[in-house]
This record gives sequence, C-alpha cells and structure tokens, in this order.
Amino acid sequence: MTDLVERPATAAQAPSGAGAAGAGGAGPVAPTPAALSQLQPLPHDAAELTAGWLHDWQQLTLTSTLPHVLDRVEQGEARSNLARLVGESDAPLTGMFFTDTDVYKAVEAVAWASTRLPADHPLLARAQALVDLVRRVQEPDGYVNSRVQGDPAVERWSDPQWGHELYTAGHLLQAAVAAARTGSLPGALDTARALADLVVALFGPDGTGRPGYVEGHPEVETALVELYRLTGHAPYLATAARQLEVRGHGWLGEDRFGSAYFQDAVPVREAHEATGHAVRQLYLLTGAVDVAVETGDAELLAAAVRVWDDLDSTKTYVTGAHGSRHRDESIGDAYELPPDRAYAESCAAIATFHLAWRLLLATGEAHYADAMEHVLHNALAASTSLSGTEFFYSNPLHLRTGHGGEHEDAPTQRLAWFTCACCPPNIARLLTSAHDYLLTRSPAGVQLQHHASAVVDAALPSGAHAHLEVESDQPWAGTTRVVVTTEDDDAWELALRVPAWARDWSVSVDGAPVDAEAADGYVRLRRSWAGQHEVVLNVGVTVRQLTPHPRVDAVRGCVALARGPVVYALEQADLPEGTVLEDVRLRRVIGAARSSGPAAALAPVLVEAEVEVQHPHETALYSSAPRSHDTDVHVVRLVPYHRWANRSPGAMRVWLPLSDTSAG
Repeated sequence: MTDLVERPATAAQAPSGAGAAGAGGAGPVAPTPAALSQLQPLPHDAAELTAGWLHDWQQLTLTSTLPHVLDRVEQGEARSNLARLVGESDAPLTGMFFTDTDVYKAVEAVAWASTRLPADHPLLARAQALVDLVRRVQEPDGYVNSRVQGDPAVERWSDPQWGHELYTAGHLLQAAVAAARTGSLPGALDTARALADLVVALFGPDGTGRPGYVEGHPEVETALVELYRLTGHAPYLATAARQLEVRGHGWLGEDRFGSAYFQDAVPVREAHEATGHAVRQLYLLTGAVDVAVETGDAELLAAAVRVWDDLDSTKTYVTGAHGSRHRDESIGDAYELPPDRAYAESCAAIATFHLAWRLLLATGEAHYADAMEHVLHNALAASTSLSGTEFFYSNPLHLRTGHGGEHEDAPTQRLAWFTCACCPPNIARLLTSAHDYLLTRSPAGVQLQHHASAVVDAALPSGAHAHLEVESDQPWAGTTRVVVTTEDDDAWELALRVPAWARDWSVSVDGAPVDAEAADGYVRLRRSWAGQHEVVLNVGVTVRQLTPHPRVDAVRGCVALARGPVVYALEQADLPEGTVLEDVRLRRVIGAARSSGPAAALAPVLVEAEVEVQHPHETALYSSAPRSHDTDVHVVRLVPYHRWANRSPGAMRVWLPLSDTSAG
C-alpha cells in the first residue's frame, strides 16, 4: 500500500460553488488523477439524456419516483425519528435501525437531480429542509443517528452486528458528496465531515474506539473514499483502508447466520468466492476497489476481481441479479440459482451496477460495462412500476400459479413502500445520476460505454473539447449514431463498445464503411475529428435462446429468451384463459413482434413464440405409472422481464421448459 499523504483537492474534486446549474463538478465516482485507474468518468453535467428508454426512466424518476420517495420519507418514521430529537415530532421511535438512510439517499437523489432543476424547484427546498433537520439533530462531537440518540438504553457503537451506525454514516457522507459536487444543499458537507472526523478519531489507524471494530454491513468504506476524493483529506482514505484490513477475522462473531453473512469470515485479500449477504458482499467489494485504486494496491484490486469472477461465473441470475436465499438475503452456493426462490434484492442489483462501474474504470475492460448494461435492463429495471411509484424488494424469476403471497419479500405486485425501505430511495439516487455512466475518457480519447441518446461535452487528451450528439434506439433496435464536433486538430480515439450480446456489427464514418475489429469489446477509431463527422454503429439485435449451465439444477431442460440486453418473461396475462403456466412448454421461437394496443405501454418490441400446453390426466402428486396428457398449441407473446406485473396479478416465468418437439 502506498503512503497516505494529505493533498489539496483538485478543482474537479473541490466542493462546487454556489448555484446548481453548470456547477461542473464530478459525478458519483471520481478517481483522483493518481489513482490506479485506466479510465475516468466525465463531470456530472457533461452528458444529458435526450430520448429513449433510459431518458424516459430518468424523467419518470424526477417526476414520479423522487417526489413519491420524499413524500414517504417526510410522512413516515424516517423523518419523525429525527424530528422527535429536536421536539418537532411526538411520534414514537419506530422502524429499522438504519431508517436514517432513507433520508440520506433521498437527499442524494435530489442533489444529483439539482443540476437539471431550477433553483426554486420544490424538491430542492424539501431536501434542504431534511439537511437542516439532520444538522440540528447532530451532537457537538459530530455524532448523528436517530436510533441511538432516540433510545437512552442504547450506547453508541454497542451493536456492531446489527446497529448499522457506520452504514448509516456512509449514506450521509455520500449525500454530502453529491451536494458538494453539484453546488446544492448548503450545510450537508459540514454535517458529514463532522461525523466523518468522529469516525476517523474512533476507527481510523490511530483510533481510540474499540480495538478491531468493524461493522456488520459494509458501506462506509466507499463513502469515506469518495469524501477523500472530494476533500483531499487523507485520514478518510486511511480509515476506509483500515476498515477493510480489520474485516474477515471473525471479530463480529457468528450470530444466527454465521460470520460469512457479515463478510467477516475471510480477510478481504484472501477471499476467493462471493458469499454471505448479497448487498453486503457487493458493497464490500465496491469499497475494496475504491481503496485499491486510490492507494495503488494491486493485490487488493486483484482480490476484488477474483471474487467478482466467482460471482459472475457461478452465482448470477440470467437477469443479472444476485442473492438466491430468502432466509438471510444471501448469495448461495455455486449454481444455486432457483428461479422461484430467487431473492435477487433490488439493492443488490444497484450494488452490482456500482461495483461493475468501478471495475470498468479500474481496468478498462468492456465486460464490466456489459454487466452494468445487463443488470440495468433486467434486475434493476424490474424494480420499478410503469408509474414510478411502486417497487419490488425481491425479484423472483418465476411466480407460480396460485401464489397468494402479499408479503413484501415475495409479492404478486409491486408495493408503494416497505418496512425495510432501502430500495426505493436507492433506485432514485442511481437514476438521477444515470447519465454519469454513459461515457468515460482516458489519455487515448473518449469511450462510449452505454448506448443511449444524449448530448455530451467531453474533454479531450489535448485539453480541447468535443461535442457529441448521440442517437441510439437500443435496447429495442441496434443503431447508434454519433455526431462529433470539435475544433481540435489532434488525433484521438473514439471507442464505441460493441455489446457482448451482438452477433454481428458494422461501423461507418461519414457514410464510408470502416474495416475495424472489436477484439476487446470496443471498436476503436483513431483520427483527427476536426470539424464535424458522423459515426454509425449497427449491431444485430435478434432473439436468443439462453441455456443454463448443466449444474444449475433448478432450470435444467429450460431456456430463457433474450433480445439484445433485455431478458423476456411469459406472463399469465398472455396465456389462454384457464391455462396453468407450469403446464406450458416452448416449441419454437417465432421472432420479434411489434407491440400494439395495451401491450405497447410495456415495450415497443415483444417476443413471439409457439408453445404447447400439456393438460395432465392424473392428479396424483407422485406416481410409478407413465404420465399422460392432452396437448394444445398456441402462439404467445413474451414481455420484457422488467415490465412484468404491470397488469393484473398473475403467474410469470423467465425459464421455459422445452417440449419434446422443440425446434431449438
């Protein structure tokens, strides 16, 4: 590990000045110039989504999801738990230990949105009121946590397994970083730094707190690193590194789920497999990557990559989701991926996206961008209803016929809020910053990582700027058009990611075909772009049948259908009346079908397939005699998995058993 020294914050990392519009600050993740990082993100206001799937989702977040989240935060225990501490509420202390994080994530979402909002927008005033409330609640030494402050019987830092004090602090830090980088929500940074300084004093390398203290839910590590990147204050980075080093030695104990649940069974550097609580594992790896790149620690980065590889190759659902066990919200054994029992928490999908982004920046390897695209279009997008105001906490890949569960862990429909409401505000903070993940830059040039229509102002290696107008009809079709305008005469590279799912592709510049390769996942075009030039990338978007690894017992003999990055599902609403979904077998895929009527609200493109419905003659659960059945054949349409449950409640499945007459 390199020595940690105090350094001044660069202009890009320093807190932005007053006024949100055009602040020019960094986005959610901003590696320093000295970081062990192949790529750098663009500033937060460098790109603006203009049309298409992701643009529409971000707009829905701004107009529906974020106001809904703030309503729930203000009217529920998240605010009242804080307000009662300063005599502004007489409601009892209720909710989860980490309910404060609902406030902090909502504030962060508003901060990222602030650069697109007028200065007098009501969302800003509402978020500012929450920031001011937290400031009033904060104790003189910087401590703030409504659960501990609100219960005289609870001592600070007395419950490292379940107390979530550092986890909660981390979300306050991240909200403050967002506020500082966007020049919004005054007071947030001062509040966060006071708490961060207390954390350093207690749990940093020279801390006076409990020896070996580590908490059951990682998160503060990545937050401390980002606060270091913002301020240049080295003790924040040193404390994040310290938290990683003391974890994995069993200090937290077993409790009822075992030390692996708390990510405390194996030191981070020695880990070879993903295990335990899915969100905790992913947040831990996220913090490890952040610390590794800022300290030049190649060994730590390699450990994070090693665990990612295990997760990606043996423990990831076809939707990009993670977590196969309801009991402890955990990652299961290798190939333990039951579709009907998938926990696949929405927060785990968000954590996967964050981790893959950091690995993409650190390594420059396209498969991490592929993973981001995959989880975004499937597991993450499934979390939110068409209205933007109902959500899934868990995301099964098969909801059985007759399922009557209304419990929030396995509902038949999305819910407006949860007892554990971590997911809705988490979704909001990611989507308000979604444009920050479209492009990257490097000494070679600019990389288009995600295909979405946007206007972009990108700094070039020479210091000049290029204006990019991107038009893309992905994920529903395969054309991406980029118009590059610049006065810079120097040659630089424009790299466009060719998605891993693309079976064929072609590229042209100013109408002339280019003979190029994409061996590393990118088509790289190096030249002088002075003036104005048009690049068009066409990728083939076809329906694919995905087969599981033979060791995934739960879906052996089944296939999943995908088109481009989008995985599709068969819903009860699209079957003949009286059909039991579990009796359906896939015969052949017909192809893509343009949607019309009510289905057009779900997606512009559906998948059409021929299926047979087997009506069993016997009712015995088990039998030694041969089974017999009658068979009907029907043509059905499948919807994108991320759009299921937006009509009437009913069964759904992603993995379809093949009939004996399947055309393959």
